[in-house]
Amino acid sequence: MESIREASQRIARISAHLRPPNSQTEESCVLKRADCRAKGGAPGFKVAILGAAGGIGQPLAMLMKMNPLVSVLHLYDVVNTPGVTADIGHMDTGAVVRGFLGQPQLENALTGMDLVIIPAGVPRKPGMTRDDLFNINAGIVRTLCQGIAKCCPNAIVNLISNPVNSTVPIAAEVFKKAGTYDPKRLLGVTMLDVVRANTFVAEVLGLHPKEVDVPVVGGHAGVTILPLLSQVKPPSSFTPEETEYLTKRIQDGGTEVVQVIFFSSFSFLGAHWLNYVKQCPCYWQAKAGAGSATLSMAYAAVKFADACLRGLRGDAGVVECAFVASEVTELPFFATKVRLGRRGAEEVYQLGPLNEYERVGLERAKKELAESIQKGVSFIRK
Repeated sequence: MESIREASQRIARISAHLRPPNSQTEESCVLKRADCRAKGGAPGFKVAILGAAGGIGQPLAMLMKMNPLVSVLHLYDVVNTPGVTADIGHMDTGAVVRGFLGQPQLENALTGMDLVIIPAGVPRKPGMTRDDLFNINAGIVRTLCQGIAKCCPNAIVNLISNPVNSTVPIAAEVFKKAGTYDPKRLLGVTMLDVVRANTFVAEVLGLHPKEVDVPVVGGHAGVTILPLLSQVKPPSSFTPEETEYLTKRIQDGGTEVVQVIFFSSFSFLGAHWLNYVKQCPCYWQAKAGAGSATLSMAYAAVKFADACLRGLRGDAGVVECAFVASEVTELPFFATKVRLGRRGAEEVYQLGPLNEYERVGLERAKKELAESIQKGVSFIRK
């Protein structure tokens, strides 16, 4: 009789992982999903990914499942999370994975979380204006942050949803309205700019990217991205041509990915037809809708999330670049190096000495960044 009871409990434990919470059949289980804990699960932090079924969310979820600092991983999206959860849940790592589907389950996904990562949103598609894209993603971020304010107000929030220059101010305004705003806990993820900068500079210097550290400040779009090549480690000098090339390539890294996707898709046409297609209006639409930097963004997001978890653990000397509330410039938000700790961005570092090229770039970045920040603030305050 005892063996039958044990077998029933094991079956219920497995079923609890596969079935989303609040399902109609959950009451018949011996163990509820909320009480289910996988054997061998290591102690660690509870992490939620909002937008886990998307192009960034899926590889991000897979990589976070592999992180030994994660004990519980909640995957939330409005579509496809049961399949993604089952797939990633089969990985033999310590984190317990639970899936949550749709708005009614958002609060369950967020309750008790230590770190919330938000890649949710849509890419720009053919026929969609920048304002269309902004309004959709801004609305998504607003809704998700309202859930965070209610269910896990003390969580560290890593915001990936574009445009980061505007969505971070949106999140801040939502938290202010809810009375839960802690500027140290809200971090816009600009790690992809740093990852690209390290990679591109390493190519020029003939080094391994892990040997290179490039501070990237400002924002997370176009000219607001400012790599400080004068502060590269190891110390290096660049010609004006190299500086211009590297800066532009780092700023336009996302466009480079989209162009490569497009050309790869249509390379079978040959050079003559490619030149023809490039002159067509649909070419530019195809660039906007053909793809985006999802895999490298997921890698960068996990690298930054791991730094946040090490900060939460109390590790010393965890320093990364992020877009945060700042007094480094006259702008309310700015990307610069921050020291991560148990409360998030516990120290925001100054820019340090800049050369003439960087000073000019900084003024250009601040002008555009100010408009993006105000756009985000106005979205909530209006």
